[in-house]
Amino acid sequence: MLVTSIAIEMPLSVTALRPNAAPTAGAADDDRALISRITAGDERALGVLYDRYAATMYAVAFRISGERADAEEIVLETFSQAWRNAGRFHGEKGSAVAWLTMMCRSRALDLIRSRGRRAKLVETAQQAEPTGAPAMGTGPENPTDRVAGSERAAKVAAALESLSPPQRQAIELAYYEGLSHSEIAERLDEPLGTVKTRVRLAMQKLREALTPYYFEAAT
Repeated sequence: MLVTSIAIEMPLSVTALRPNAAPTAGAADDDRALISRITAGDERALGVLYDRYAATMYAVAFRISGERADAEEIVLETFSQAWRNAGRFHGEKGSAVAWLTMMCRSRALDLIRSRGRRAKLVETAQQAEPTGAPAMGTGPENPTDRVAGSERAAKVAAALESLSPPQRQAIELAYYEGLSHSEIAERLDEPLGTVKTRVRLAMQKLREALTPYYFEAAT
């Protein structure tokens, strides 16, 4: 399935656990300029911001979550939120790294809380069906299921068409050709951070479009 098959790749080295130094005045001005570009819809600017502060955010996320995969997911979600909320950033009230850190901590705490909710759901399912695996389907597919599957396929195609050309290209390279983020960056001659954030934003847009068909609606 397209939306659930694309793995998020973020191979961070051990240097990611060492936060960056506090930005100088010049760097702070540059950060504000980047965020202004992000507000205007510049994905490359988001990639630059990611390359600059992903290691710092990873350290924050890992310290709270204690899991590498969770920390990587938190970092990507942090920069996705930065993309959505760039217009709310006020440089006179604090630095970009402080703004990102606040969002990163919030996302990490949300994940910790969701872990507890998921554990309770699994426990409830196991108690209700002690001899079966949770979420395990049973029985052969019927004609109604086939029709529904065709409708979902059409929705996926429409959702892909709704992406910007760069986002759609990155998704197609990742899914149809099975390229990693680094391979996509090399193919497109784009910064790795730009590719990672582009794929993430595209996945979010697909998720929003396909929530009624593949995901539970947010509550």
